[in-house]
Amino acid sequence: MTPGSVGLGAAWWQSQTEDETIAAIERSLELGMNFLDTYPGQVEERWGKALVGERRQQVYLQAKVSSHVKNEMTSDHTAAATRRSVENSLRSCRTDYLDSVLIHGHDQPGDIDDRARQHVDPLAPGNALEELVKMRQEGSIRHIGIGARSAAVHRRAIETGEIALILTYLEYNLLTQAAVSELFPICRQNGIGVILASPLGMGLLTGREVNGADERRKIRDTVEPKGARMLSWCGRREIDIRHLAIQYCMA
Repeated sequence: MTPGSVGLGAAWWQSQTEDETIAAIERSLELGMNFLDTYPGQVEERWGKALVGERRQQVYLQAKVSSHVKNEMTSDHTAAATRRSVENSLRSCRTDYLDSVLIHGHDQPGDIDDRARQHVDPLAPGNALEELVKMRQEGSIRHIGIGARSAAVHRRAIETGEIALILTYLEYNLLTQAAVSELFPICRQNGIGVILASPLGMGLLTGREVNGADERRKIRDTVEPKGARMLSWCGRREIDIRHLAIQYCMA
């Protein structure tokens, strides 16, 4: 199964009912999407309900490890926690395999309370990566990836030779193109797939006001003025900035 260029993701910005979640998945399949990137917790259970039967074979299903814990901001990259996380995802999604699994949350921004995280290097021997390699050999996962903010973390993961794809966010969209020099060259050299998790700049490229003490506020001071100018430019030309942002990332 080869994932398409556009996928459907899941996170915790706001609450959705189970019916809304399932309807969104069904609509994405109707529109031709086959790449679904899920997130640990209740959403996986809903996705499992939506993908029963033949639907599971129609999608590329990606999960994440380290977040199947009580505190959503906690990351545990030990081998035991990694296996438990994958097994929970398999059970919740009602499947016997995952197309890819990402090591997630290794380098969250510094203002997240450090006490809420266990500082275990997922790439070190005996931890997350090594356990995922075992599970790949067992057949429960097919590809291993990593999602990080740091280009250095991505490069180090790629150099292990075990990583097939990376997920980067806030590094390539209309607002910033840091990944062009920091990530894309090494990915091309090693045949690594790249997932852009923030083509809309975590909401800054939607034309809507960004409020709340969440991840998006961390980038407001540096890129919001640029986003405002882009929004004004699009408005004068009757261009939907959301469409432009997506097209830019797909070009």
